[in-house]
Amino acid sequence: MVSRKRGNGTLRYEVWQEKGVVTRYNLAYINHLIYNGDNGRVIGYDNRHGHHRHFKGTVEPIDTISFEEIEGHFEQEWTKVLEEYNAQRNR
Repeated sequence: MVSRKRGNGTLRYEVWQEKGVVTRYNLAYINHLIYNGDNGRVIGYDNRHGHHRHFKGTVEPIDTISFEEIEGHFEQEWTKVLEEYNAQRNR
């Protein structure tokens, strides 16, 4: 959970591994105050039907890169979205 002071929301990390190798993942930042569509998923990455990125209801394929890189992109992006939301909220 992201604290109310920080901007609210939920981080979801679902990662499946076989013999230490990530075979499936679902990363999502959910915050209905920022985006109400797609069950509140503001940003997410998963590979359920190929590697792709979700952002406020749009879905785009991504080039296959390592899970560690995808996790890094996700961390940077949800943090940036939350910073922008908080900057607007505090105006």
